[in-house]
Amino acid sequence: MLLRPAVDRFNACFASFESSPRWRRHFTIITYTGRRSGRTFSTPVSYQRAGSTVTISVLMPDAKNWWRNFLGGGPITLGLDGVQRTGHATSRRDDRGRVTVTVELDD
Repeated sequence: MLLRPAVDRFNACFASFESSPRWRRHFTIITYTGRRSGRTFSTPVSYQRAGSTVTISVLMPDAKNWWRNFLGGGPITLGLDGVQRTGHATSRRDDRGRVTVTVELDD
């Protein structure tokens, strides 16, 4: 897959935002286990947080597969305020084709 190295470089660059105080509240790295492969994956995402709920809007969802791991729900880990937090993520596609992953953080 020729595109994979470019995606990996982009993700590594994007991941540097997580350590920036200015962008930390908008970007994070999510870590999850693939349902079919059983492998652990990490990917940078932008998010919004309201209390114990984190919302991730998936841009260009048809070009991405990671969010499909959360159809029906599944465990996820994400960095928030410099701390790794766990939660339960559920993805949904609306009638306009937009995909949102909602994470309910564990206590």
